[in-house]
Amino acid sequence: MTRKLTSPLLAALAGALLAGALSACAPLVVGGAAVGTALMATDRRSSGTQIDDQTIELRSSSRLSDAFGDAAHINIASYDRQVLLTGEVPSEAAKQQAAQIVSQVDNVRRVVNELAVMAPTTLTQRSNDTLITGQVRASLVDASDLEANAFHVVTERSTVYLMGRVTEREAERCTAIARQIPGVERVVRIFEVLTPEQLRQLQQEGAATPPAPAASAPAAAPAPAAAPPANGGAVVTPVR
Repeated sequence: MTRKLTSPLLAALAGALLAGALSACAPLVVGGAAVGTALMATDRRSSGTQIDDQTIELRSSSRLSDAFGDAAHINIASYDRQVLLTGEVPSEAAKQQAAQIVSQVDNVRRVVNELAVMAPTTLTQRSNDTLITGQVRASLVDASDLEANAFHVVTERSTVYLMGRVTEREAERCTAIARQIPGVERVVRIFEVLTPEQLRQLQQEGAATPPAPAASAPAAAPAPAAAPPANGGAVVTPVR
């Protein structure tokens, strides 16, 4: 993987991306690699939600591995208890089965099923996807009008998926940045859209309240996978 590092934060992200690239031959990939407590503290999710997302990814990966073994290539990314599934499966039945399995994991409130029924992608394609993800993240860090840590980026077959809790302005700005990266064919937004007032309140609460210990973080009640989030949703934005 090749990327231009402009800060220690980018170096940490590069390490996470490299780990993902080295595991690209594995059938299941977990998308929520941790890069340090400092990033966790500045995330717009509560510490409890971040831990829930990591747990969701690990449990989903284990259950999908038990169900499909090497027969499918599935990437799992959870953000604010919304789970994005990308990759390739051998049949439509397998695609629906994967979503059903993940929807039954504790605390999952929604599954966005972007699995494709096709043969698994090549290592070359996955390496290219990793490079695109790195370029998008680096561009978000370089954007002075955005908080890069508010976004989670996943790339599959040259499609960039954007997740996060952001304002409409931030969503449009991030989309525009992703669309300008060479090799990106389309952008899919899976955002919880906040009003400017909601964001200010969130930032004030984060500044006033230290992250809660993991043991005291309340668990969210499970919701059916088909239930839509309070705001936002999956919006496909084609690249022109």
